[in-house]
Amino acid sequence: MIRKKIFNNTSTAFKLKSDMELDRAIFLFSMMNRQKLVQAGTFLTKFSLKLHLPVEGMIKKTIFEQFCGGITKEDCKDVINEMHEEKLHSILDYSVEGKETEEQFDAALDKKLSLIKFADKKAELPFSVFKPTGIGRFAIWEKVTEKVSLSEEEKKEWERIKERVDKLCKTAHDHNVRLYADGEESWMQDAADDLMEEMMRKYNKEKALIFNTIQCYRWDRMDYLKDLHEKAKKDGFKIGAKIVRGAYMEKENNRAKKLGYHTPICESKEATDVNFNSVMSYCLNNLDDISLFIGTHNEVSNYLALQILEDKNIAIDDPRIWFSQLFGMSDHISYNLSRRGYNAAKLVPFGPVRDVVPYLLRRAQENTSVKGQTGRELSLLMEERKRRKGEPNKAHRE
Repeated sequence: MIRKKIFNNTSTAFKLKSDMELDRAIFLFSMMNRQKLVQAGTFLTKFSLKLHLPVEGMIKKTIFEQFCGGITKEDCKDVINEMHEEKLHSILDYSVEGKETEEQFDAALDKKLSLIKFADKKAELPFSVFKPTGIGRFAIWEKVTEKVSLSEEEKKEWERIKERVDKLCKTAHDHNVRLYADGEESWMQDAADDLMEEMMRKYNKEKALIFNTIQCYRWDRMDYLKDLHEKAKKDGFKIGAKIVRGAYMEKENNRAKKLGYHTPICESKEATDVNFNSVMSYCLNNLDDISLFIGTHNEVSNYLALQILEDKNIAIDDPRIWFSQLFGMSDHISYNLSRRGYNAAKLVPFGPVRDVVPYLLRRAQENTSVKGQTGRELSLLMEERKRRKGEPNKAHRE
């Protein structure tokens, strides 16, 4: 049986944090444990940046350094190398969002291509990632999903989007780097699902290099996965499945209510958990056809995955199975998994401070909204500080 306390080892979880970094994390998670404070901070941050007030230095020294690896990929090298010494891998993500022009999309494409090539032959960087709306306008993805007729100009724009996606996937295939597409809002997701299925057919003939994200807070995702699996078996390609719970629940429910359609989101947190675990189990029971990327901060789901691997006698370092959490969060899961030999990775965002603020605000809001998440993080950080104070002669990194 998998021991149910392996994630409680704070010495392993926070080994790389100096006392100062530990105190900063405690302060930040204490703040994020207060919903009204996060709401006020989000408003003030957006307001200050809009007025070009000098707040970037404060952002950089607090929430940015907690959740981002640096401003450039070169800035991230020390973090990547330190984590890899602990057998924990990294996934570099240029987390700049909200762009709208073709020039910006082409620049984002070039950045993503450079990251795929950067990951080539680097054991510490097993995956690369792109956001579909980072390389094409949301409105076009939405229209294709809803099967709305495109104008001639929009048809050309959609072709350019498809060309960008294909170029990313071909480059990943040529460099033998796994690449996944992030999940987004449901009203643009069908277009992304169909295009990523096409990419899997094209580039996953021998093994899964191209992955699509399955957001399990959607009640229809098991049916989607089973349907994709049937196509894969019939047509001879492998599935890459990155599974997460999802990031747009409030937005999804509000839109469904406003427009009067049945929400695509599971009716409760418990239903989402059941759906996630069912999708995960289905993938683990079909590893001949499906490679699995388990993206979750939920301890119960991680323990379940470990138990299934043990029960089915699957090697803990099977290359078809990866675990992942976000940089700055759930270190107690990531480092304790990597220490025991599981394939574990951190998503390490980077980019100019001002440009990654939308990402950072989502992290703060996510920690506030996920029941128990911030409290669990905070209790473990406090436990580690208490442990260190009980070992006064032990040196810690400063």
